[in-house]
Amino acid sequence: MQITRNTIDTQKGPDDWFTGDVYIDAVAAPEATSLHAAALVHFTPGARTAWHTHPHGQTIFVTEGAGLCQREGGPIEEIRPGDRVFFEPGENHWHGAAPSRFMTHLAIHQVDDTGSPVTWGRHVTDDEYTPQED
Repeated sequence: MQITRNTIDTQKGPDDWFTGDVYIDAVAAPEATSLHAAALVHFTPGARTAWHTHPHGQTIFVTEGAGLCQREGGPIEEIRPGDRVFFEPGENHWHGAAPSRFMTHLAIHQVDDTGSPVTWGRHVTDDEYTPQED
């Protein structure tokens, strides 16, 4: 058993990865034979990831607030506390807060042979982010 005391400061999400203000708290990092990583990601209203993929997929578990997510070519989906989303390996997607709500999720993924958990793409435009009225 290993207990790690919380000595890592909350990090501001890089502008290359996110639109808006996003804050990240590390939960688990790949170590020794474990290839898994996890983080609590806190999105301010309207903040979201850029389009991205994960070599081994990604699970997000919403812990609070209200959010949106989308896989490339699919509809924008609303997500709320208790919702779990799995993005398939290589599936291009984004996720973030609803326009007027904060959202926090636990992000879980596995690194590839090079140690990379993600490949980042272009930013989600405001037009892509805004749900279309039917």
